[in-house]
Amino acid sequence: MKRALSLALVVFSAAGAAIVAAQSNGTKPAGSTTLDSGRGKQAPIFEVDPLWPKPLPNHWVMGSTIGLSVDDQDHVWVIHRPGSVEDNFKAAETNPPIGVCCKVAPPVLEFDQAGNLVSSWGGPGTGYEWPVSNHGITVDHKGNVWIGGNDNTDTQILKFTKAGKFLLQIGKHGVHNGSNDVENLWRAAKIFHEPEANEIYVADGYGNRRVIVFDADSGKYKRHWGAYGTKPDDTKVPEYDPKAPVSKHFNTVHCANVSKDGFVYVCDRVNDRVQVFRKDGTFVKEAFFEKDTLRSGSVWDMTLSRDPQQTYIYMANGVNEHINVVLRSTLEVLTTFGDGGRQPGQFFGVHNLDTDSKGNLYATETYTGARVQRFMYKGTGPVTKKVQGPPWPRK
Repeated sequence: MKRALSLALVVFSAAGAAIVAAQSNGTKPAGSTTLDSGRGKQAPIFEVDPLWPKPLPNHWVMGSTIGLSVDDQDHVWVIHRPGSVEDNFKAAETNPPIGVCCKVAPPVLEFDQAGNLVSSWGGPGTGYEWPVSNHGITVDHKGNVWIGGNDNTDTQILKFTKAGKFLLQIGKHGVHNGSNDVENLWRAAKIFHEPEANEIYVADGYGNRRVIVFDADSGKYKRHWGAYGTKPDDTKVPEYDPKAPVSKHFNTVHCANVSKDGFVYVCDRVNDRVQVFRKDGTFVKEAFFEKDTLRSGSVWDMTLSRDPQQTYIYMANGVNEHINVVLRSTLEVLTTFGDGGRQPGQFFGVHNLDTDSKGNLYATETYTGARVQRFMYKGTGPVTKKVQGPPWPRK
């Protein structure tokens, strides 16, 4: 009897630690997810593709890769920050040139499945205000390309065709009036297109503390909300403390992804948590991930798996330099892969994630990581390790 009781307590303790959720009655949970919960369950298996993409032409190099999106043709779009490229990579751009390597690539780069660069464009032009600090790229289901920026003066988002023709600007550069300004953004982190209603969800995020939604064709304002679905405000908040009561405010809204079954998953990056909403902004639940992570937080970006049920969430942690594989129904971490470093399968500032139609996963790296990597989907299998390390090819 004592043995049975002890076993029941262990099972209950593990299950209770797996999820930190609150229903829409406003209950505020405490605790964090646990990596141990994944053992004995199924999860996707990935292997890094060390030969993707192919080297850029023209002696081009990338700076901080700060955005990623896979379009309906499985082409991979990356935006980087040309101004972050180190001087040692600009020898061919000096006047006169002091060497043949290298030149800075245009900010927007499009790769095909073979890893070839098939188009490139971007930068200041007529009729729009290009961001000072590029941040985020999204190709919508109509084939349009959306771009944001997170400089202190970047209060706009832009829409282009795939060929780089300007279509729409929402917000005026350098103008903002806080988290309830419905005409301007402030340091927007990422844009998500929801095709059913043809709406764009903006993680408005570094300056403001909200998710804001616009019509994707006209740019007309639709709605916005803050943490727990409340009206956001810009009250100064203390630095994140994992031992303090949970914050009533967002702290760096870094993504807002919509699932096919109508839930909005928001990266509350510095607060080490994900909050889940319905599309009208009604709060559903939240979960904390590696909640002792300080500095810039544990939830940098996420993308959903490509199976019809979108069973899994892939979640980037750019401080701990790995990707968490999360069961979407419970928000428990099943396993994690990656590590800090410069080799394939390792990361420095893993920043954005997206998948293609085959389930392959792509990841960009900010700071001096300055690259994009592909992880080949190998099906699902039993979770045998809670921390996998770099997913090196088995053959």
